[in-house]
Amino acid sequence: MKKMKLWALAAIFMCCSMACVNNGKSVAPITREESDKAFMAEIEKSPEFYAAMNKYLAESIGSQYAPGELCIPCPTVVACDQWTTDSVVDSVVVLGDFWVFNFNVVGDTLKTVSGGDHPGKMCLKKNEKGEFEVISFEQVEDGSNFLPSAKRIFGDMYEAFHSINSDQEAREQVRAIFIAKYVKDNKLSVKYYQDYGWPAKQIAVNN
Repeated sequence: MKKMKLWALAAIFMCCSMACVNNGKSVAPITREESDKAFMAEIEKSPEFYAAMNKYLAESIGSQYAPGELCIPCPTVVACDQWTTDSVVDSVVVLGDFWVFNFNVVGDTLKTVSGGDHPGKMCLKKNEKGEFEVISFEQVEDGSNFLPSAKRIFGDMYEAFHSINSDQEAREQVRAIFIAKYVKDNKLSVKYYQDYGWPAKQIAVNN
């Protein structure tokens, strides 16, 4: 049995800056805090799924960059196909925009060392232990091959991918969420993260 699920993250972020219309009346846009909570709710629905993606991104992609003391993946899932056996999901194909960042801890601040974007298609499957693991990753190509390879990989979801990939504000919002989650999960005593040449930003960790 095959089940399709689409992540409407682009719509969530767009509602932060656009008013919605309901029965002819304007409705106030959701706040940044509300959109962050909606995104976290999506992540918390599938913790093993995200853990497998992040493990792969840190070990196979983050390791290709200049090393830091820690690596924080920041994946945005555009859509996924879920294959189920007796209502149990045993394999997933993910279309996403996958960022990774390496950091050093300097005082109370995470200093960005390196990182980059690797959009594409991930295939995950449960192993003998019943844990998800990435078994293949087809990446969008660089340079002049970016557009044709992106359209081929994302297919009907290309416009959704383009909307997410080209929205720097939404991308930074996703990054802030994953940094805060990493800091909280690993009980790090840091308060800020900072890219080279830019002001430090506060990490919003909710207890």
